[in-house]
Amino acid sequence: MSILSKTLPLTASLATALTLAAAGVAHADGEMEKCYGVSMAGQNDCAAGPGTTCAGTSTMDYQGNAWKYVPAGTCATIETPNGMGSLEPIAG
Repeated sequence: MSILSKTLPLTASLATALTLAAAGVAHADGEMEKCYGVSMAGQNDCAAGPGTTCAGTSTMDYQGNAWKYVPAGTCATIETPNGMGSLEPIAG
């Protein structure tokens, strides 16, 4: 594995965390929305497709049918190695 392939997921995770932290300040009113394809494996809030139950059951990073609650209005701005977050499940 190259250094780039090892650091890309870490960089994407850090960028997501910083985006969410900044959005949290901007959206202090607490409105949240479901954002698909942005959670890390086992860290989804719910809906991870067939064979899974709910929260914490996604099997891979950025799984398109698993969602995470994010501050309202920020989902489409969250960049992952697979593209942007989505308000609808992402077909895999």
